[in-house]
Amino acid sequence: MSLVVHRIGPACTVQDQGRSGYLDQGLSRSGAADIPALHEGAALLGQSPSHAALEMAGMGGEFEATQNTRVALTGAPMQASIDGSPIAWNASHLLEQGQRLVIGATLQGNYGYLHLGGGIDTKVFLGSRSTHLTAKIGRAVQAGDTIPKGTDTGETGMKLRPDERFSGGLLRVVKSFQTGLFDDTTLDRFTSTEFKRGARANRMGMQLESEGEGFAAKGQLNILSEVITPGDIQMTGTGNPFILLPECQTTGGYPRIATVLPCDLPRAAQTPAGGTLRFEFVTLEEAVALQSAYRAELARLPNRVEALVRDPHDIPDLLSYQLIGGVISATD
Repeated sequence: MSLVVHRIGPACTVQDQGRSGYLDQGLSRSGAADIPALHEGAALLGQSPSHAALEMAGMGGEFEATQNTRVALTGAPMQASIDGSPIAWNASHLLEQGQRLVIGATLQGNYGYLHLGGGIDTKVFLGSRSTHLTAKIGRAVQAGDTIPKGTDTGETGMKLRPDERFSGGLLRVVKSFQTGLFDDTTLDRFTSTEFKRGARANRMGMQLESEGEGFAAKGQLNILSEVITPGDIQMTGTGNPFILLPECQTTGGYPRIATVLPCDLPRAAQTPAGGTLRFEFVTLEEAVALQSAYRAELARLPNRVEALVRDPHDIPDLLSYQLIGGVISATD
């Protein structure tokens, strides 16, 4: 046992890096919406990024430790405290037996992550612990659940400065199967338009809104359904773009104007409602180089971890610490 859930947000699920290799059988990858957050949590706890974590969409919850448990908090910043004392985000902490961790609403972005030392030790299905709600694999975490953890040894009190990816920005894209159905004027307008994330969004996809007319492709009503993947940008009948996310369907017939690079997809998923996004086409060669640099940066994360220096004002039992290790005489 590890954590008892006393309160929980409405869309909190266990996620790891997802299931690969089942697209041809109608099952999309699922997995964390913000893969770098998994790597950051692993770096803070000194463990593998393959471990599962709790993904919290917009709101966290209240958790009680049934045994001493190392935890780390990454992804979209949220208010967090242990027994009422605020704790740092993007850092690792020791949650002692009986203590309560409270995580509130997001301050930026959409998805925050709670990592446990040893990882969340739920059942593996098709090579992953990821919940896939649209495929009915697993379910959302509920009050009264107990979140189990794996075997763990290690230290806490570490911090890591994350990349800024929680307020929108530029998304690099490559051409998709139907990019050629959009004329040059439409493509130029697409890359020069500032989009806002709409209210319609979940782990399947997110709608974008913009001023002016929509984006239409030639002969789009005659497009046959074919394979689609996370990152594809579909144009609906109204001409509004939808960026597909980890739990997207595996086939579709809407025209796809472009595909977001995997290294930029976390930025898309973490863009809050009303946040702005722009698009830039890159070549396949540039995309490969950008993706390689992204993977190299994830591999370097353990080297970026630093010691977390606590503020004395946030230590309620400060006087119980032995702050003086000895004395010397000024006259000897």
